[in-house]
Amino acid sequence: MSPGLPEEATASGNAPPLSGKAALITGASRGIGRAIASRLGRMGAAVAICARNRDALEKTAADLRNEGIRNLPIVADVTRTQDVQRMTELACAEFGEIEILVNNAGVGVFGPFQERSDTDWDAVLGTNLKAVFLASRAVAPRMIRLGRGHIINISSLASKSAFPGGAIYCASKWGLMGLTACMAEDLRVHGIRVSVVCPGSVATEFSSHAGRDPATLLQPEDVAHAVATLVTQSPHSFISEVDLRPLRKP
Repeated sequence: MSPGLPEEATASGNAPPLSGKAALITGASRGIGRAIASRLGRMGAAVAICARNRDALEKTAADLRNEGIRNLPIVADVTRTQDVQRMTELACAEFGEIEILVNNAGVGVFGPFQERSDTDWDAVLGTNLKAVFLASRAVAPRMIRLGRGHIINISSLASKSAFPGGAIYCASKWGLMGLTACMAEDLRVHGIRVSVVCPGSVATEFSSHAGRDPATLLQPEDVAHAVATLVTQSPHSFISEVDLRPLRKP
């Protein structure tokens, strides 16, 4: 691989598929978000990466630069309207209009619902659902003016399955499925694709996987691959939903 060039460009000798495009990824300092930023960057996109933890974000930005990926780290709390507006404006000022938005930021609080607090509810619904609304609302008018774009929401298979202790998390992800479907209907007429990726258990710091065979877990790069597929679709159709499972069952 040539220094400073995305691997997708060097593999074929042609311009990378996302050359000249700008992407904004939330929750991008680690795990799935970091993998998505790396993958899109290697496909030629300039990536604005957002997270709340400045140190972790700066470390990821440095790692991406070492891969030859142009990026802009933005510290923001995506549950706050002012932060989201500032994040969007900074990204557009640096790279031009955002053509790819990946709403990846997410948190989980688990345990019997009757033992959970108002604070737990607000934290999970704020990050997993409200933040998607805020970021998408900020970017959508710009995409409408362009007449194209991708909004990709990272959900979970928990959006389809109930489990003990998952009430707040499942509520946020089930809600995200409804929000995504309606966003897709609102925006498809403008040439904008809105899709959702629902991974099973992924090997990240998000939750404990004690006792699980690592071979039965998805890797962050698996989710990034799904996102890469969504942003390189044929021009006259769109994939609305991707369910992602490991090849081997637990």
